[in-house]
Amino acid sequence: MKPSWDRRIKRAGELAKKHSEVAELLGFYQQLARFQQQVYEALPAVREHELRVLLPYFSGLLKLVQDAGSPALKTAAAALAEDSEDDRLSLLESVWQHQIESQALAGEYPFFAQALLQPYAEFLAHQSNSNGEGTPSQCPFCGSRPVVAVLRPEGDGGKRSLVCSLCFTEWNFRRVVCPNCGEENKDKLPVFAAKEFEHVRVDACDTCHTYLKSIDMTKDGNAVPVVDELATISLNLWASENKYQKLRPNLFGV
Repeated sequence: MKPSWDRRIKRAGELAKKHSEVAELLGFYQQLARFQQQVYEALPAVREHELRVLLPYFSGLLKLVQDAGSPALKTAAAALAEDSEDDRLSLLESVWQHQIESQALAGEYPFFAQALLQPYAEFLAHQSNSNGEGTPSQCPFCGSRPVVAVLRPEGDGGKRSLVCSLCFTEWNFRRVVCPNCGEENKDKLPVFAAKEFEHVRVDACDTCHTYLKSIDMTKDGNAVPVVDELATISLNLWASENKYQKLRPNLFGV
């Protein structure tokens, strides 16, 4: 299924109205999603590993950030504007080849590579024969780690899947198991939820001290997992206060 950019943009607007504390972030995400849609739609002839095709879009992304980004992102954009094309290509390759991973992505600089690589990777994933099946802890298409989990209706319960942080491929994953270390003891897999986000919960692991948010589509069928995950930053605070580290930061490094 091809991505519905309109759904992502609309959902961000809906959540911004409901949660004022993240309205500015979601407003910026809406602009970024429109930009990513343009990149996606301009890639009909792209083949895998042609990262150079993304270089012309750097200028547009830098302008977008300078106009609407956070102060930290604006500072990073100013520095990146001075880089050569080879430097920018190296940044893209380092993220694409997973040389920058986990908490290293919490810095501002990798944001620019992620923002360009997401529509590129998503395009390639939809052109591939990958069916998203299996139970690995990394994406079966691009090898990236999941950014969010999803619970969908199935029979009398719910089926769990993971969503890739880069290409947004979704693949099936067992419900009661840590996607980081494989812990299966439910007593070591605490769950936290907040009343303001009834359809979102934190799935933590006391063995490896990581966590991943789950979006429960059985409670809110209008949710868009990657957007709802971004809108629930307040849940990150609970996790941090309880010494859990996010399995994989989202696009904005949180």
